[in-house]
Amino acid sequence: MKLKRSIGTRMLDYLDPFLLLDHFASNDPADYQAGFPFHPHRGIETVTYLLRGQVDHRDSIGNSGSIGAGDVQWMTAGGGIMHEEMPQPRPEGIDGFQLWVNLPAKLKMSRPRYQGVLANEIPEVQAGGATIRIITGSVDGVDGPVKGIAADPTYLDVSLPSDSSFTHQIPRGQTAFAYVFDGEASFEGDGDRIAHTRLIVFGDGDFVNVTTKDASVRFLLVSGNPLNEPIARYGPFVMNTRDEIEQALRDLRDGTFVWSGPE
Repeated sequence: MKLKRSIGTRMLDYLDPFLLLDHFASNDPADYQAGFPFHPHRGIETVTYLLRGQVDHRDSIGNSGSIGAGDVQWMTAGGGIMHEEMPQPRPEGIDGFQLWVNLPAKLKMSRPRYQGVLANEIPEVQAGGATIRIITGSVDGVDGPVKGIAADPTYLDVSLPSDSSFTHQIPRGQTAFAYVFDGEASFEGDGDRIAHTRLIVFGDGDFVNVTTKDASVRFLLVSGNPLNEPIARYGPFVMNTRDEIEQALRDLRDGTFVWSGPE
């Protein structure tokens, strides 16, 4: 699948607790219809957010269905899950994101979980001139629908018109980034404008301030608590040690990979 990767590259391996950020957008089915056939995950959470198009999914714990424009699926792989995500050729093409969030060591082998959220279940608020869709986290006392995530993340889709400003509080010590996917804005208070498509990584602080001039902007704003734990990764597996990666590979070969712990 043709995509743009901002986190999980040679230049930026990860932003604890965020391990990967992909942006896939195309009107040509040849770029995306191969999708992501059945494959394993362990030790992470995967978050798929669609702006347009349709993705069919199914997994080894019995979930199946489709997500469309504005929908989210937040999958906690835990101790082992198999799933597939298959974009469907449609006139509007496809546009969306996948984010990987790390799990702490104590939850690496936990029971898998799936949270599917429809577009009309995601609250939209007005704040400081911005229109904000709240996937998880809180804005002005309004909470997003995705709950119970170990990293206590905030995941916002922010639209800001021209000649406007927006400020969002972020707890000191959290990792925070923005991904601009439409328009341009200043994120540093110095007037320098950052245009799409770019990733902005913030230093530690108390808030993010965004301003626009003669152009609007739309961006993802994501933050979360770093785990500060060792990371061992191999493809779709992210554990704490190399031995745990080797065990995942053995489990996959032996047919014992899919989680089968206590209820």
